[in-house]
Amino acid sequence: MARIIAEVSRTFNEYLLLPNRTRTDCSPGAVDLRTPLVRHRVGDASAIELHSPFTSAIMQAVSSPELAIALARNGGLSFVHHNQSIEEQAAAVRKVKNFKAGFVTSDTNVRPDDTLSHLVSVMHRTGHSTAAVTHDGSAAGRLLGLVTSRDFHPQRHDLDGPVSGRMTAIADLPHADCDITLSAANARLWDERLDCLPVLDDDGHLQHLVFRSDYADNKRFPNQVVDGGKRLRVGAGVNTHDYRERVPALTEAGADVLCFDSSDGYSDWQAQALTWVKKHYPEIPIGGGNVVDGEAFTFLAEAGADFVKVGVGGGSICITRDQKGIGRGQASAVLDVAAAREAFVERTGEYVPVCSDGGLVHDYHVALALAMGSDFVMMGRYFARFDQAPGAKLPTRDGFVKEYWGEGSNRARNWQRYGQGGQGLIFEEGVDGYVPYAGDLNEGLAVTIAKIKSTMVSCGSTSLREFQSSARLTLVSEQSFQESHANVTVRDTSATVA
Repeated sequence: MARIIAEVSRTFNEYLLLPNRTRTDCSPGAVDLRTPLVRHRVGDASAIELHSPFTSAIMQAVSSPELAIALARNGGLSFVHHNQSIEEQAAAVRKVKNFKAGFVTSDTNVRPDDTLSHLVSVMHRTGHSTAAVTHDGSAAGRLLGLVTSRDFHPQRHDLDGPVSGRMTAIADLPHADCDITLSAANARLWDERLDCLPVLDDDGHLQHLVFRSDYADNKRFPNQVVDGGKRLRVGAGVNTHDYRERVPALTEAGADVLCFDSSDGYSDWQAQALTWVKKHYPEIPIGGGNVVDGEAFTFLAEAGADFVKVGVGGGSICITRDQKGIGRGQASAVLDVAAAREAFVERTGEYVPVCSDGGLVHDYHVALALAMGSDFVMMGRYFARFDQAPGAKLPTRDGFVKEYWGEGSNRARNWQRYGQGGQGLIFEEGVDGYVPYAGDLNEGLAVTIAKIKSTMVSCGSTSLREFQSSARLTLVSEQSFQESHANVTVRDTSATVA
């Protein structure tokens, strides 16, 4: 007969943290959110460390190169999704690795024989007032000149005339070689009173533009996660079907870390794939998952996983539990896996980080996941709401929304993630929907981080390890859950008073 696990399957909603004594040295400014991303010996530093405990889900609707750049600049890391061709995924990884703070890839580009009318439309589409004039109209073409909105006036100049008639030609344009540093580029901008400095390769092809307006850009993001070459770090998802072809391409593209993405990672296929990667590409760390108990964690850790993702069926767009009846409440899963992680440390001397993936509806759920033993969290719905996510922004009667669809939905067609016995989805394990639009990631994540730091201060902790070791949790009854919410008619203060 089936074995019954006596413990009730519990969610984050069923717990609250008890405050601990807050010391005088414990303040939000003193809280350090650094956390290990990959396996390391106890006492040694992790080869990759996050400066804030956030990763974005391995999903088409979430982890675009743009979001990966924004998240890495804020101390986290994205895993570029694998539900695309190997070439497309590798190109996305390269886009993140090639990003340099302050060095902008031009997105407003025209040919010299394009009309000023065409230039106006391009500037209107991008919202930028400086255009690169290249021989082929591409961002990497041979630079012939620059043209800005100050170089012509729609009422004074013939818009049917060519861009070449109003541009500043390359012969009269200060420019730099591609080995220039950002510090040197910024110095030239100020010393030579320039608004923009083009950076060219040896053949005169445009590589980047450096703008005076971006001078303070690098200082805005002191917690960036970068590699030894000061490039932003980025991860990539892989599956257990084409990993022999995908892993080499992603490694060559510069991916810092990989992760097997599966709705159920407790399988011989994933163990075999982990063994293959560790044998052929031992230099690149790779995570495994997803699991919901300590037994499965130990299985993947012994197979070589450098971190393990926890969560089955708890995602906001996941219906695996409805369809297949498998899964576990996320709080119970994290607590069980964290206990197995500590047992693994005692037995082997190696620390394998745990990632809580799913079940994180509110910001305080992140704090609970960390207190329960997660080293970092992975979120989809949370990041899908921001400008940098790839879903379309759509207007509704109640405000803007962003498209968000699950990898188990027919829209995603990610059959490789789900073991349904065919070369396609036989039934859906995810839905296709919308999430409320939340603006810019930089601003939204800053609020969430502020909440987590405040929670940790109330719990008397200034580091995540201290938070985990000293946190006290209490179960919540239905009545105390209701007591947690405002119990008055809330005044609407959003209207502007004339």
